[in-house]
Amino acid sequence: MKGIYANVIVDISHEKVDRPFQYRVPEELMGQLEAGMSVMIPFGKGNKLIKGYVMELTDTPEYEISKIKYVDSVVKGGVSAQADSIKLAWWIKEHYGSTMIAALKTVLPVKQKMKQVVKKTVCCLVDSDTAFSKSEEFEKKHQTAKARLMRELSMQPMLPQLLVTGKLNITTQTIRSLEQAGLVEVTEENVYRNALPDTTSNRWAAGGKKQLSVEQQKVVDSIMEEYGQGIRDTYLLRGVTGSGKTEVYMELIEHVIALGKQAIVLIPEIALTYQTLLRFYQRFGDRVSVMNSKLSPGERSDQFERASKGEIDIMIGPRSALFTPFARLGLIIIDEEHEASYKSETMPKYHAREVAQEICRMHEASLLLGSATPSLEAYFQAKEGKIKLFELNNRLAGGELPRVYIEDLREELKQGNRSIFSRRLKELLQDRLQKGQQSMLFLNRRGFAGFVSCRACGHVMKCPHCDVSLSEHKNGKLVCHYCGYETPHVTKCPKCGSKYILGFRAGTQQIEEMLLKEFPQARVLRMDADTTKNKDSYEKILSQFANEEADILVGTQMIVKGHDFPKVTLVGVIAADMSLHVGDYRAAERTFQLLTQAAGRAGRSALPGEVVIQTYQPEHYAVVHAANQDYEGFYEEEISYRDLMMYPPVANMMAILVLSNDELTGMAHANELADAMKRQFTKERLYVIGPAAASIGKINDIYRSIIYVKHRDYGMLVRVKDEMEALIAAKEWNADTVQFDFNPMSAY
Repeated sequence: MKGIYANVIVDISHEKVDRPFQYRVPEELMGQLEAGMSVMIPFGKGNKLIKGYVMELTDTPEYEISKIKYVDSVVKGGVSAQADSIKLAWWIKEHYGSTMIAALKTVLPVKQKMKQVVKKTVCCLVDSDTAFSKSEEFEKKHQTAKARLMRELSMQPMLPQLLVTGKLNITTQTIRSLEQAGLVEVTEENVYRNALPDTTSNRWAAGGKKQLSVEQQKVVDSIMEEYGQGIRDTYLLRGVTGSGKTEVYMELIEHVIALGKQAIVLIPEIALTYQTLLRFYQRFGDRVSVMNSKLSPGERSDQFERASKGEIDIMIGPRSALFTPFARLGLIIIDEEHEASYKSETMPKYHAREVAQEICRMHEASLLLGSATPSLEAYFQAKEGKIKLFELNNRLAGGELPRVYIEDLREELKQGNRSIFSRRLKELLQDRLQKGQQSMLFLNRRGFAGFVSCRACGHVMKCPHCDVSLSEHKNGKLVCHYCGYETPHVTKCPKCGSKYILGFRAGTQQIEEMLLKEFPQARVLRMDADTTKNKDSYEKILSQFANEEADILVGTQMIVKGHDFPKVTLVGVIAADMSLHVGDYRAAERTFQLLTQAAGRAGRSALPGEVVIQTYQPEHYAVVHAANQDYEGFYEEEISYRDLMMYPPVANMMAILVLSNDELTGMAHANELADAMKRQFTKERLYVIGPAAASIGKINDIYRSIIYVKHRDYGMLVRVKDEMEALIAAKEWNADTVQFDFNPMSAY
């Protein structure tokens, strides 16, 4: 097949053009085009040049040949998608309701190939004595730059050109004249940008392989026995905090690499990348790489290139690392698989766990999910026998799980304590400071202050574009965290004129300030979204704390996930039940997981740990079971509630979000969709809820209407999605956007 015609998906994210268009391949591009390449094509009546992706090459025309336009050109530096990527993109499109172009952009995390970095070296072509004598000749002729370079080359015959032009202050023209004289030559070598932190540090010294416990070895042996038999399955590893799940991961990867395969390790937070990468680098050296959003485009491009060439065996990173172009993929590991960050918040709204299962099926690879507090979805599948469950019930260091105290903040208030720290937490913090041990304080929110409200009339300052409360910042501004709208801080209520209009302050910044006021001698670090904006900020803060340069680490969710600090013997949860009232059916699960993970940071070495959970609802089952580290007890209570209410994982749910510039038009279209579903699926016992305005009814002047659809069968919801997509295409709702989200991770 010559490939005379190219079927191209155009780079427009709209349902009406979500199909391939056929183009003729011009003679000068014959043999150059491949499936997945980016090309420029004339599109529409005006033949405007736009970008597209080649889906396939064929010799069969689908239309009259004279009417088929020609491909204009190949996009320079466009990353070529392999056939597997196109198949995966199609699967994502079908399962999650997105356009093909959006799915393709998802599976191609590197959008374009960056220019290769070239390392130039100046090499001396004569022996050291000749080089030195030449330097003396140049000195006599007052050619000082040439003399200086030849003198340096007589001592060191190879020098990086950057050093020569920089530190030695010698121009490229001088180097060129010495080249023409046959004294030096400049060699070039393509090098990759380094995506790893500074590997010259002692912290990166090779670490010995640890002896596995009996529990750990049993897990490894069971999985590898099946792997050797050609069985590729999905496994769930539930291990208490500190039980050594990472050691199990590394042992399995070592076995898989020995068989000539490659592995992907997903972690939920960029904050975890450094510590995880350190452990893997110590074990596997430079066959490990990292992919995350903090890398520069050049660094990301280079890691993509190294992976596609088979120059690395292990890729570590958050969700996007899942799409690493490994040709010999043998194993995917998803650590802390319960984390909400594994669900995409933009179209297509895929879940990494489900996409990983499809990738493993395509590559005949195995999938291992790991967590101390598995998602109800994963544990439900394990209970149903759909995936295999392994458990690690003992801490590696042999230490006991920490002692947990539940402090009732209502009682604290009654007894006159108006501080955000309970009396017990204050006492224990003071105790740790005296003993030279470390503490961590966790708050499930970010920033200096929450909403600003009037204490007299209840008026809340809101964003005029997004229908959400504005946050008070220290610079005297009120800021919207959705669209960035800013307005000066108000001193009088715009509704009633009262001067009692204040911010509700319960942020990490305020906790840091109160700690320093309460314990002036304490060294405090803060880790949240505001202090980790720069590329190396995660590593810097974590390194400082690991090196015992601070006594207390204050932070949001990112500090309680997966970190291992031996000197931490106290964890305080400032407001445990803050996440219980977010209008979301997963609220209890999230709270239980966060509290359990937070408690797991204490006492991970020989030193015993203590945890203080401060709450206004000490009797809530999520709080009680987290304090007891009782996952089974929590699961049984929570799954009964999910079953009763037909929530995932017992049933399935689809959210249909209708976005419109006009509020009435958007709601009318949402009503039309809801009526169509009720009419077409009356016999299938489909539960349709809504439509209604979303919890945030307007963002950036776009109105949002939401419909929720429930059914026991996931396939039925996919069928509903297909029917609604067909209806939307027939209606041509150009001004509106309709998004589908299966088993959403939070309420809209």
